[in-house]
Amino acid sequence: MVKTDLEGRKPVLPWLSRRRFMAVAGGASAFAMGASLVGCKKDEPTPTPEPTPTPSPEPEPPKELTYDELSEKLYMEQLKAFYDLYEYALERNNDDKRHAYMAAAEAKLMASAVYIPTQCRGGDYAIGRVVPHTGDYVLWGNDSDRGSKNLVATEPIKKADRDVMRAKWNEVRGTGAYLPWVKAYIAEKGYKLKDTWNVGYTSDPKTWDVLATSRQADTQPVVNTYDGLTEYDNETVLQPALAESWDVSGDGKTYTFHLRQGVKWVDSQGREIADVVADDFVAGMQHMMDAKGGLEYLVQGVIANANEYITGQVTDFSQVGVSAPDDHTVVYTLTDKITYFLTMLGYSVFAPMSRTYYVSQGGKFGADYNNGAADYKYGIDADHIAYCGPYLVTNHTEKNTIVFSQNPTYWNKDNVTIKTITWKFQTGEDPTKTYEDMKSGVLDTCALNPSTTKIAKSAGEPYPFDEYAYIRMTDATSFGFFINLNRGLFHNYNNEQDVVSPQTEEQAARTNAAVKNVHFRRAVAFAFDRASYNAQDVGEDLKYNSIINSYTPGTFVQLEEQTQIDVDGKSYTFPAGTLYGEIMQAIMDADGVDIKVFNKETSESSGYDGWFNEGNAKAELAAAVAELGAAGVEVSTANPIFLDIPYPSNDPDFTNKANATKQSIERVLGGAVKVNLTACADYMQWYDCGYYAETGAEANYDMYDCSGWGPDYGDPQTYLDTFLPYYEGYMTKCLGIF
Repeated sequence: MVKTDLEGRKPVLPWLSRRRFMAVAGGASAFAMGASLVGCKKDEPTPTPEPTPTPSPEPEPPKELTYDELSEKLYMEQLKAFYDLYEYALERNNDDKRHAYMAAAEAKLMASAVYIPTQCRGGDYAIGRVVPHTGDYVLWGNDSDRGSKNLVATEPIKKADRDVMRAKWNEVRGTGAYLPWVKAYIAEKGYKLKDTWNVGYTSDPKTWDVLATSRQADTQPVVNTYDGLTEYDNETVLQPALAESWDVSGDGKTYTFHLRQGVKWVDSQGREIADVVADDFVAGMQHMMDAKGGLEYLVQGVIANANEYITGQVTDFSQVGVSAPDDHTVVYTLTDKITYFLTMLGYSVFAPMSRTYYVSQGGKFGADYNNGAADYKYGIDADHIAYCGPYLVTNHTEKNTIVFSQNPTYWNKDNVTIKTITWKFQTGEDPTKTYEDMKSGVLDTCALNPSTTKIAKSAGEPYPFDEYAYIRMTDATSFGFFINLNRGLFHNYNNEQDVVSPQTEEQAARTNAAVKNVHFRRAVAFAFDRASYNAQDVGEDLKYNSIINSYTPGTFVQLEEQTQIDVDGKSYTFPAGTLYGEIMQAIMDADGVDIKVFNKETSESSGYDGWFNEGNAKAELAAAVAELGAAGVEVSTANPIFLDIPYPSNDPDFTNKANATKQSIERVLGGAVKVNLTACADYMQWYDCGYYAETGAEANYDMYDCSGWGPDYGDPQTYLDTFLPYYEGYMTKCLGIF
């Protein structure tokens, strides 16, 4: 962490101070002695010596900024409007005010065009055996990655039957009536259930320590190995898990959880290690803060003294607001009334950790924490974690298979419907493989791409497209392109031979200047045909389904009461029921930025392309050409700006998406911008261009679409926090800063 001032946010950086110079003029006295006085002898005037001029100080050479100083400078140049409004939003005590100002802040973020939203998950054709709405379901946190309660049929489910099930779920959602009904319905329709589930995956976890990582590729498999205090069910209702019940204090600042007794920690062989006790939640929280895996910011400003412990102002963890007064009671003390606190508990930062097992694997706490120590083994693989969840990892063969087998000591084993989950690695090299694997039962679900859609529509297929293909629900995950404002690497950070940029030093310098111009970035954003990009995955007929137009979904929250806010000297009043996206659009319209982040006719922020606009692209390019030209940077077809976009060349669909991006940007901008498609040999090289980068200094691209964000809890703050400066925001590093 960088050094912070007393307010705990803004770094004290020496280059921010200004030195004031006063010009001192040397010369004759303030008055001159002239004629002789009466009665006095006239003397010859004594020559007054010319004063020695005081030399003007030599101008100091401009100080070279450190990486952190340059990061702050660039951030405040490009995102200050967002930052100021967002900080103001966080200070509001009223949720409606908070959300309205957050929406205004996000409008400024979108207008900056440092991030260009592309798509969410889902919205594509699929064929599969999983019964809809039977697993945990919620838009945020990790619970939707849990697999123990899904129902999986032995044969793919017909679309007509899915439609009936989806309609019933919408009808009874929140009542608890869906599971009994759907079990009867699928039996009536002749489906048989199995107790195994076969899933495809594309990236092995780099660590099995769920508390020391911020990557979904790490957390997604581990979430099946432990339980949290609470868990969302298949109807999005929060249910007890390791906590049987909880109490909230009158002021909303203290949450007391009462644990169920008799839950066991076991090792990967199923051998009992210890009882699950309240102190394991204290140990987990302290380890998460010690490890600083990238998500610790989630509890800063939420749990009392969490920020102070993480930043080193408090070293005694007993002063942090998580405690275990006895083996069966966990108490969280918050900094203030946090209305969304319970929605946070399903996320990995609140996972328990067996203190005794962690210590047995060389783990230490506080100043003694050192994951590089010779005897530190915790989380290095699936055999070096403790389990209290529904599954044990009984096989992990890298780039091949991960097998989750039922934990025989699991406290809730009678409600586990899937005894074995098998993950099968997918390289993506053969666009038809997942479909063929689904037909044979190697996988239980597959999304259809243009190639497999064509096959599925062919005569003689065992699961005809018209009868079995359905459109998957979209979720709240936001993927997008990020613009690197401060590129320092032109090869991958971990290998100088991987993904080497073709740009010359001169081209790189010109690109560096261009991407700092907001009109240039908007020109690129408006020239990017996202529907064509998306069609390479899902086909022409579904290309708009999963397109998103903002970072936070426009329907994520809505105002409960009429709310008034002031932005840029203008007052806005929004009635009760106003959706978050409506507020974003109002600010966008007032700023004259022609991006449609919210469709008032459909009350949606997705399902259409509100950015692609050739006229806007050319107008923004003209503004950029003028401003950059005045600064000595020519932008023309004869002297274009080059943008490197890495892509996994082993995957035909991603290759097609990269080419669609290149074609639309170059065509619309008339060749004044050229896209270098920098080929990555496989997914891992692509991930190493930026996804696995620890800081923005390691980012190897000018534009990059291999990262996204899913909400951690049920408040827009879960999205916008990720664009904070000073290493607080997880996604800010994707901009090449912090």
